[in-house]
Formats: sequence, C-alpha cells, structure tokens
Amino acid sequence: MSLSHILLDPTAERASAVRALQARPVALNGLIVGILDISKARGNVFLDRIAEQLAARGISVKRYRKPTFTRVAPIPLKQQIAAECNVVIEGLAD
Repeated sequence: MSLSHILLDPTAERASAVRALQARPVALNGLIVGILDISKARGNVFLDRIAEQLAARGISVKRYRKPTFTRVAPIPLKQQIAAECNVVIEGLAD
C-alpha cells in the first residue's frame, strides 16, 4: 500500500505568492533600521544588543513590537514600519 502525505499551509493561501527579493543595501549608513520584536521570550535581549551595535556605528534605529508571537504582525504595524524604515531586522529567541 502506498502512503500519501498532505501538507497543510497555516497561512490559508490558495496559491503561493511569488515575490522578488529586494536588493540588500550596500551599507546601512544614512538608513533607518527597524527592529521588530515578535514578542518571543528573551527576543528583546538579542534585539537590544543588535540595537546597541547599530547605534554605536551611528545608524538610526526604530524599535517595534508585535502584540503576540502567535499571530502575524497587524497590518497597521507593517504599514508603519514600511513608512518609517529602510530595512528591518526581525528576531526571535527562546
């Protein structure tokens, strides 16, 4: 007997979205870096260190936090980050 497996996509998309990756900036100087904490335990410890390192290099940093790690970021938060930042670092930890 042949076994088959069904893979369920938790995003409930009917078809995968194909998106081209944005080109990475050559340098972060002069850019605003957004740091998104997804609200996982101790993720802020890692992101605090990243923010310190960037600030020490004179790079502008803006911090954001998702209300909960169990859901995607709310659309207004995504729009705010897109409007205010050139690049984003998202981190998690356990």
